[in-house]
Amino acid sequence: MIQLRWTQLTAAIVAAVAVAFVAGCNVEPQERRDAELRERETGWRGIVLENPPPKPSFTLDAADGRSFDFRAETDGYTTFLFFGYTSCPDVCPVHMASLAAVRRDLPSELQRSMKVVFVTTDPERDTPERIRSWLANFDPDFVGLTGDKVVVDSIQLSLGLPPSIYEEPDENGFYIVGHASQVLAFSPDGSIRVIYPFGTRQSDWMHDIPKLAAAVD
Repeated sequence: MIQLRWTQLTAAIVAAVAVAFVAGCNVEPQERRDAELRERETGWRGIVLENPPPKPSFTLDAADGRSFDFRAETDGYTTFLFFGYTSCPDVCPVHMASLAAVRRDLPSELQRSMKVVFVTTDPERDTPERIRSWLANFDPDFVGLTGDKVVVDSIQLSLGLPPSIYEEPDENGFYIVGHASQVLAFSPDGSIRVIYPFGTRQSDWMHDIPKLAAAVD
């Protein structure tokens, strides 16, 4: 059962994510070229929010069978939240692989203080077992969550993200799920500090994560 307490969005989040909804999982190569420019302007490689809103409160089912209270379970951690699905052909595995590789290369202290939370936008196909198996290909410590699609869509809307859209199945019954392509990054103080679009490079994550962990501008 979801518990949503935060529904107000800042204009910064709306502006940052409005253009990044993808039908299926399309590449956004422009973002790769923009990271250095953002660093020169803000000191960050990701898209910085000027007035970071607080972390949302919601509860979903974890792939390991337990109930996962997002705000409580990630309190005090540098947290990366992403909405996607295991059949995604590119954006989802690329984001997860990049974050897994970066986490392995971080100092042990930063590894322990980092959490990656994956919420499926395709709960019908993404069973807990499938989510758990898929995430294990990247990092077994990544957290996988599932819930009713209406509930997950409500969470996305509360974060300024568009709800997922299912395309028509092909002749084999396979279908693409349109979803937002950003990773939302929360600093340990519970604020959404930075948004990372598809195309974020591992070097960009490595540059920003220590700053996120220190919750500094």
